[in-house]
Amino acid sequence: MVRIRVVHDEELLRSALVQLLRSDDTLEVVSAMSPRADVVDDDALPTDVCVVDGECLRGPGEVCDAPFRARGGDQLVVLTTPKRPGVLRRAFDAGALGLVDKNASAQQLITAVHTVAKGERFLDAALSVALIEGAVMPLTARELSVLSLAAQGAPMAEIAARLHLSRGTVRNYMATAIRKVGARNRVDAIRIVQNAGWT
Repeated sequence: MVRIRVVHDEELLRSALVQLLRSDDTLEVVSAMSPRADVVDDDALPTDVCVVDGECLRGPGEVCDAPFRARGGDQLVVLTTPKRPGVLRRAFDAGALGLVDKNASAQQLITAVHTVAKGERFLDAALSVALIEGAVMPLTARELSVLSLAAQGAPMAEIAARLHLSRGTVRNYMATAIRKVGARNRVDAIRIVQNAGWT
């Protein structure tokens, strides 16, 4: 029996994933939670595999600390889309053994869980090219931090203060980031980076 923990932000989708996984008699869902849960019950039954929505993973940095981290021993199966190479990259960096396209069949997810439970890697074919694209994120960590703070509505002076930089340096990072992602302006750069899943 493979014991599973399901992590998803949205209750309805979390419940649907639980029901889908329970349709296989060899899978047991022992826990379903939001990634923002304040407390993880360490006394709960141990799990073999954690099925997590890729949007629940956040990257490193001052402005996007992870709200969810896998417990020791859990093998990760991450659900995502090829349109979000940044999410794929975070999943890979988090040690996910399984990457499943959100548009895959239910059987594909069940196969991924069984494969990962054996300690083997499962990569949905639809995600392979996007994973390669995710490996070449064009921005440095500092440029990404500047854009992330700008996306939150912080003015240049506040970004400079929070990152301990001069305003001129922040403007330079912003200009470089805009150029690197091929954006027309700062708003367009924020949109491109968010759509790719880098923030």
